[in-house]
Amino acid sequence: MEKKIINTTSAPAPIGPYNQAVQFGNMLFISGQIALDPATGELVQGDVQAEAHQVMKNLAAILSAAGMDFSN
Repeated sequence: MEKKIINTTSAPAPIGPYNQAVQFGNMLFISGQIALDPATGELVQGDVQAEAHQVMKNLAAILSAAGMDFSN
């Protein structure tokens, strides 16, 4: 199996020496996410629901870049 590094501009860029995700076969290892809006680089402010919504959007973007979705 081949290891593939996953990066997308639709999710926040990694800060530090890591990647947004690493795909190995049919497994995808995604780095931890925070409620950072990739368009503005700003943290989403508000309640936990707004923050969780942004985190899920970030995860969806990374999944999409890997050719996956939440059903995987």
